[in-house]
Amino acid sequence: MNQIAPSILSADFAALGKAVEEIEKAGIRFLHIDVMDGHFVPNITIGPEVVKALRKNSSMIFDVHLMISHPLQYAKDFAKAGADYIVFHAECEDDIAQTLAEIKSLGVKCGLSIKPNTPPQAVYPYLNQLDLVLVMTVEPGFGGQKLIEPCLEKLAPIRQKAEKLGVKPIIEIDGGVNAENIAHTAQMGAELIVAGSAVFSSANPGAEACRLCAIANEKLKIENEG
Repeated sequence: MNQIAPSILSADFAALGKAVEEIEKAGIRFLHIDVMDGHFVPNITIGPEVVKALRKNSSMIFDVHLMISHPLQYAKDFAKAGADYIVFHAECEDDIAQTLAEIKSLGVKCGLSIKPNTPPQAVYPYLNQLDLVLVMTVEPGFGGQKLIEPCLEKLAPIRQKAEKLGVKPIIEIDGGVNAENIAHTAQMGAELIVAGSAVFSSANPGAEACRLCAIANEKLKIENEG
């Protein structure tokens, strides 16, 4: 079954706790938390203290996406704050293997993300260590962008390579997902689907997240039955 991970990047930060509570009450399991440093991407968002504050009142799976230049430096802080997954970029300035090892040592699941112009082969050397692979379907930094369709073509080769290695990391996509294209993203192989603006622009974010999830899974059900 496919899962939706609402991104708080598009939520009302003045009522962030309430927004997360509504999502959780609707039965959504994953929460996507975008962290930006103003250097790796041209935007600044939140830090570990916000994650810690949200963790106090939520049992959701926190999918913390570090769009930062030096994830190794901050992994421990986000692990202590309550991250369940720490995902960082293959294009970062730190040593990837060392950063993965650090995250694993903290007892947190780890993921590696790639930007739209980065080929899928960038994650291949690390698949044995990964719990999750995140394929960006927009340029990271800002919400509300249009999904870059060719990025979805990376999903199948990543899954095929993982299967050859005998591993099965979650395949996640992030960027530009809405009700019109979510079924196609599921069809292309996305298992965990980040949705920000599509969820939080709704009057009822929890219900909208559930609707998007249902659309994705109904498409797969029809294909499997066919």
